[in-house]
Amino acid sequence: MEVFNNIWLAISTPNELLVNIIAIPAMLLENFLIMTLFTAILDIKPVRSQRIIYVLLLSIIGIFTMYFIPTPFNIFINFIAPIIIAYIIFKLSFFKITTAIVISLIVINLIGILVLNPYITIININTEDLNAIPIYRILYITIIYLLTFIIILILKRKNIKLKFLEYIDKKNKFIIISNLCLGILAIIIQSITLFYYVDALPNTITFLSFISLISYYAVSIYSLTRILKLISTTKKLESAEEYNKTLRILHDNVRGFKHDFDNIVTTIGGYIRTNDMEGLKNYYVQLEDDCQRVNNLYILNPEVVNNDGIYNLLTKKYYEAESKDIKVNITFLLDLSTLNMKVYEFARILGILLDNAIEASSECEEKIINLTFRNDPKNSRQLIIVENTYNNPNLDTEKIFEKGVSGKENHTGLGLWEVRKLIKKNNNINLYTSKNSKLFSQQLEIYY
Repeated sequence: MEVFNNIWLAISTPNELLVNIIAIPAMLLENFLIMTLFTAILDIKPVRSQRIIYVLLLSIIGIFTMYFIPTPFNIFINFIAPIIIAYIIFKLSFFKITTAIVISLIVINLIGILVLNPYITIININTEDLNAIPIYRILYITIIYLLTFIIILILKRKNIKLKFLEYIDKKNKFIIISNLCLGILAIIIQSITLFYYVDALPNTITFLSFISLISYYAVSIYSLTRILKLISTTKKLESAEEYNKTLRILHDNVRGFKHDFDNIVTTIGGYIRTNDMEGLKNYYVQLEDDCQRVNNLYILNPEVVNNDGIYNLLTKKYYEAESKDIKVNITFLLDLSTLNMKVYEFARILGILLDNAIEASSECEEKIINLTFRNDPKNSRQLIIVENTYNNPNLDTEKIFEKGVSGKENHTGLGLWEVRKLIKKNNNINLYTSKNSKLFSQQLEIYY
């Protein structure tokens, strides 16, 4: 009985040592919840080592700032540190990491602000008691963490994610980051105000303060949805414009074939009547080129290439190749919605490979590019193959990936170097480079 009395006395009376001890597991749990929240928002599944390193590093920084950095400077550090550490460990774009973590920090801090005043009023304590008496401290952080955990469950159940972050341009990224930073600043100021003056503030003022913050974020979210709708509409208009261009060219080609159909059949008949098989073969090859061009235009369809960004990229590169009299053969048998890598990185790699293929083939007597997009379920991978004619038989397939190495005049040689950097960032992606006497080939392999 005496043991229980001693335990109760220790947790129900001011005990700075015990409060400091409790702060360590509490900080570990809080950092774990923040990590779980922002990874759920970004729809990423970090490996166990990443989770452990992130939580431990942040907890060490948090303990250090708690004891050695005075308030409010430690608050600023504790808001900045999670972003920097997550950027280093999870290797995502700085914008996505910043947005997701700031949202997570805002959520957990808003819960703390909302709970604080009602909690100390109901328990009938002041902030000094809250910070000095372990039992009150434990109950307070338990309520905050429990509410945060409920929000995480709701996000996962409703499948709420920030997938739109990949499609936002630089200008709108700046607007969003600025908005979030102002929100964080408002949270910090509110936290400091409550820390020093919560005992003097009535519940009504605290509630109105919380409502003002919620209103600010509601307006911000509304503005963000309007921005996203505008971005989506702009992309759809760009795709529609490209598709209309494709349809016009396709229509002209079909009309041309219809107009020349009798002439085509008559010409074929002439070769057959004279038994000129060699002439018929040559004529067929020329006719096949026109048929392949029409086939490519059928393929360049947003319903086939079912990603607006990749569709616009392909149509742009196709017309660029056409303007240089390059024959492009396209085979597209891949559902881009199942692409097992980030669309942003995929577009960068594909753009660089296509630019190099267009540049190399344009210098050849026979200008050809073969593009193949297909699934390879047998080997659990998606394949994108870019082949092109080239005129440098001494091309070193390893050296071209080095920084500053380029076979083209007035080029920096950074394209394939950037590609290799992107490949190394992903453990499920490989690029196989080969060549023969006619074609140079780049085979991008995305494993799933």
